[in-house]
Amino acid sequence: MSTFVKAKDCLFSRLKSLTRIQRFNHTLHPQIRPETEMGSDNFTQEVNVSKWKKVDARMFGIHRSMIPQYSWDVLNILKHRGYQVYLVGGCVRDLILKKVPKDFDVITTANLKEVKKEFRRCVIIGKRFPICQVHIRGSTVEVSSFETVAKQDEGTKKVYSFQKPHSCDKEDLVRWRNSMHRDFTVNSLFFDPFSNKIYDYANGIADLRSSKLRTLIPSHLSFKEDCARMLRGLRIAARLGLSLTKDTETAIHKLSPSIEKLDQFRLLLELNYMLSYGAAEPSICLLHKFNLLEMFLPFHASYLNEQTSKAPAQNCKMLMKLLFNLDKLVSCDRPAHCNLWVGILGLHQALVRNPQDAFVIWVFASVLYHGKWKEGVGFAREHAKGLVKFFPEISGFSEIESDEELAQKVTKLTSLVQDCVIALTERDSGLVVVPRRVGSDVCRMLNVLVIDIESYERKRQSLLIDYRSLGKGNPDEIRFVLGEIVLETLSGGLVPGKEKVDEEEKKHQQPEFIEKNIVKQQSVVRKNRKRGQLELIEENQSAVRKNKKHHLATLDSEPKLETAKKQKLVENCLTFKREQAINKPMAIVNEECQQISKEHLQVGDVRESPKGERNTAQGNKLEKEDCHSLVVEAISKNIDKRKQVVKRKSSTKALDVDKRGQSPGSSVTKFKTDRCSAHY
Repeated sequence: MSTFVKAKDCLFSRLKSLTRIQRFNHTLHPQIRPETEMGSDNFTQEVNVSKWKKVDARMFGIHRSMIPQYSWDVLNILKHRGYQVYLVGGCVRDLILKKVPKDFDVITTANLKEVKKEFRRCVIIGKRFPICQVHIRGSTVEVSSFETVAKQDEGTKKVYSFQKPHSCDKEDLVRWRNSMHRDFTVNSLFFDPFSNKIYDYANGIADLRSSKLRTLIPSHLSFKEDCARMLRGLRIAARLGLSLTKDTETAIHKLSPSIEKLDQFRLLLELNYMLSYGAAEPSICLLHKFNLLEMFLPFHASYLNEQTSKAPAQNCKMLMKLLFNLDKLVSCDRPAHCNLWVGILGLHQALVRNPQDAFVIWVFASVLYHGKWKEGVGFAREHAKGLVKFFPEISGFSEIESDEELAQKVTKLTSLVQDCVIALTERDSGLVVVPRRVGSDVCRMLNVLVIDIESYERKRQSLLIDYRSLGKGNPDEIRFVLGEIVLETLSGGLVPGKEKVDEEEKKHQQPEFIEKNIVKQQSVVRKNRKRGQLELIEENQSAVRKNKKHHLATLDSEPKLETAKKQKLVENCLTFKREQAINKPMAIVNEECQQISKEHLQVGDVRESPKGERNTAQGNKLEKEDCHSLVVEAISKNIDKRKQVVKRKSSTKALDVDKRGQSPGSSVTKFKTDRCSAHY
């Protein structure tokens, strides 16, 4: 018995020690259970509701004026229909960091079909994660639905799971569930612009403050689920200057070969995001660090390997200088077309394969920049001095005196660049193949330096960059920016003569100037709206006046027509009664004449109209009196004539009866005919 008690006490002591260890582990890792390891494929995460945060966006200097009008239109339309709407993803992250967002993504409680009904130009795209693309005000807004994530949870089995949080309302639960399906903590923020609230369910704001990029779930599981997240993470880290966690770095090194499974379009899209939006240099550095550049651009990867082994300093690498100067000119709100970075890579590859004289490169870039052969050559002769230290791209420096010889060498260099651009479109160029259409556009853009270069003249009116044309791929604008990038790389700084232009651009880029511009634009929009509303009111009022006039005119014309019709009917009735009176005896004639006079008097009552009741009451009285007098005169004359006829023929009545032996009825008939003739 004693041994049994001892064994029982020992068992209880072991259980207590185990519970203490579990509690200790739980305090160390309150969100991740101890059984979760880096190499395992099973993951269960506990949710700590106390760490959820609702922050006022005004604490970070975020105002409604920072949201463009086209995004406001989408938000307002869905909000007025009774749906919950939020800004989500990278735009919230960039607004907190005081960066200009690349785009403004919207998420709503409406499903995609309901969203499509609300907008005229809306398309549902995507199979794995469908979204709505709303085209409005010349821009595109991507709208996703909370319902999409909920359906994915029901239809798929995941290697990780979350415990359902307790003591939270329904709206928080919906937002939290959606945030847990995103790639990184800094992208899991929701912003309600109507209440100025930012919802943080994964410590995304804390990671932004500490400049860390961390996945929501263990990195190896996140990248297995979607290998494109590795490229997206490198792009975000390069643009925002964030540092990757050790877990993320280890997972990228281990799972980088899985990127080869992505299709060409997705790879080209990610590479374009890296090079066209102001983060080309750090993106290439990160790709090279994680051995991913060899998949994308093998020639340039081998170049960087050689340069790193010989000269570790980045200042000696011409490729990095070119990309650095590209980043100074473009940004997320002012991106460049892909033709620009394709031209830069083609130029660098041509210089590595066939090193050129520095003066020839000066003339090449100066002619592209100024848009005129003579002016470009003069600028190069004036400012191209000294030896530019770039190896192996530049062979030396020798100022060529003959313009004809210089034109031949520049034309030869341009042809080499075109050949290298075409090489980027071939399958052997790497994992990413530049589309042939893009390669042909770049070659066509450079044809001006191949065909009769000495007569080339495209004079620019301003040295400021037209970013709208640059984003659309305008050949003149791309030539100008390409020339400026090469000139800044060769000169080691600003292009001579462009200091004033850069000062003006800096003023335009200052936040105070931007806020003033936004306020001015908003006031202009409000004034235009008021003017538009006033114009609409005036147009409506004028339309109402015209309708009133037309209505009154119809009211005036209708009674006149009705009175004319009624008068005709009365006259027809009178004539019909007169015809009937021919066959009636003389005793009834006086009574009928009196009845006719009464009916004539009623014509004045028929002629009355609504307008006459208001304005012409006196005129109607005069019309009645005139009609009465005329009828009385006519009747009196007829009665007098008939009396004379009766007196004249009454004397001969007896003689006619005796002679002819006829009945007196025949005389009555003859009298009727005479009376009718006398009447008419």
